[in-house]
Amino acid sequence: MERSRRYCLITPCRDEALYARRTLDAVTQQTVPPALWVIVDDGSTDQTPAILAEYAQRFGYIRIVRRINSGQRRLGAGVMEAFYAGYETIKAGDFDYLCKLDLDLDLPRDYFERVMQRMEAEPRLGTLSGKPYFRKGESASQASSQFPIITRRNGFISEMCGDENSVGMIKFYRAPSFEQIGGFVRALMWDGIDGHRCRMNGWIAASVNDPELRFEHLRPMGTSHKSWWEGRRRHGAGQYFMGTTPAYMIASAVYRMTRPPVILGGVAMLWGYFASWFKNADRYDDDDFRHFLRRYQWRCLLMGKTRATRALNKRQATVWGKPPLPLKRSLRATPTPA
Repeated sequence: MERSRRYCLITPCRDEALYARRTLDAVTQQTVPPALWVIVDDGSTDQTPAILAEYAQRFGYIRIVRRINSGQRRLGAGVMEAFYAGYETIKAGDFDYLCKLDLDLDLPRDYFERVMQRMEAEPRLGTLSGKPYFRKGESASQASSQFPIITRRNGFISEMCGDENSVGMIKFYRAPSFEQIGGFVRALMWDGIDGHRCRMNGWIAASVNDPELRFEHLRPMGTSHKSWWEGRRRHGAGQYFMGTTPAYMIASAVYRMTRPPVILGGVAMLWGYFASWFKNADRYDDDDFRHFLRRYQWRCLLMGKTRATRALNKRQATVWGKPPLPLKRSLRATPTPA
């Protein structure tokens, strides 16, 4: 029996004229194209609307949703508001898979086909992605539109994302798992909380460093829309909001000090985390989630993240397929950390 591979992409974007065509070309040339691609223009003031209109005329599965200009690019809750502006225009039950996709990526032509093949082979895979790499010393406008196999030797650098979750810029979800975890939190750490909620419900969340699933991130993760420092600082603040323990945060920041920007990136993460700590900033209000997260993080420190994740996934197999865990508050109404 042929498996159904109907997937819907939802793309929040703002002022992406520099990168949009690369992503639009990459998606429209996929070996298995999307059944629907909803692109939410969050008030762009550059040429993004004209580029989107051009592609929407050429490809019938592209739908454009236009939002009023809020005056600035807003990360975290702002991204999720734009995402849900698109999500609320679809019937999620019409699709087998859902994907939050950024408009600053270049993908292999068979990316989505290969991801779906992996998820078909492992029914517990709730969300999956490849790994992001960025091109060293070359701007997006100078880069070749032909996607290469990425290695360190040909000028690409890994963003060093953990294997325990799909990456935020291209979160591909099995539709039932997305529904079961309650969707994304409208807050800065939406792309971390979702993976842990998957494991709480017995699903597996993962990203794989398969050369055929590596993709180019045209705007490196953590650079933010302002600076490297601001991007890493916000990450540290987001970790505090999620409920990460100080010991795990320090270990994570030390590891990040080995990646660009060397040393300063990790320092910025610690600054964001402990500044939130001393301000007694808001935290994600779910005690069961925090207990689950901290137990997992301590096991990561003691056993290593790979072994700890493997052991947790094995243990959580007993809850897979059971009714979802209750949410103590609406995930879509969670405040954004300062």
